[in-house]
Amino acid sequence: MAGESRNRASSESFGEASIDVPGVPNVYYDRQFNIQAAKILPGEYYVTQRDMMIVTVLGSCVSACIRDRETGIGGMNHFMLPHSDADPNNPLSTSTRYGTYAMEMLINHLLKLGARRQFLEAKLFGGGNVMQGFTVHKVGTRNAEFARSYLEVEKIPVVSQDLLDIHPRKVYYFPKTGRVLVKKLRNLHNETISEREQQYQQRIVVEKSSGDVELFT
Repeated sequence: MAGESRNRASSESFGEASIDVPGVPNVYYDRQFNIQAAKILPGEYYVTQRDMMIVTVLGSCVSACIRDRETGIGGMNHFMLPHSDADPNNPLSTSTRYGTYAMEMLINHLLKLGARRQFLEAKLFGGGNVMQGFTVHKVGTRNAEFARSYLEVEKIPVVSQDLLDIHPRKVYYFPKTGRVLVKKLRNLHNETISEREQQYQQRIVVEKSSGDVELFT
């Protein structure tokens, strides 16, 4: 699968925002929707020119679904701000720099595939306060507020959003048309999503002294 994905670099792009080497999302054929699909995990993003579906499951994390409304080139990321006591609205804060990096990775790869900035539109999902032990810091709320603020500054219109709440979400995004299906996981009885996001939160390490963000697993 890795070799196949790399050979398609001209029509799609993907990576893991937590490391420098591109990651390979789970690409498969979805029989329910009869379409090729890519499933992304926390810290990953996926961009494509093709008619396909991008899927993710969100708890406290946020996904920005961004597309060129004229060409249908689009993609999705899945990220969380690292915890910081600094003002999250401060562009120099460590958490904001990480969020900016996650957004820039997605947007830059859209542009590389031929998307035009003036035609970009966004849809935002996630930011639920579902992580046990992190409710004091309102992780989901911080993620949602950052995403909205970033897109406002970048002048990318948010045409739809489903943020906050206390339930995880499963998001199905069809970038070619802009269609999104959201399933609220109200009856989820396991801790998989919360545990996955807490592990992701713990992986995020910020190099404060150099001013650069270094992330590793």
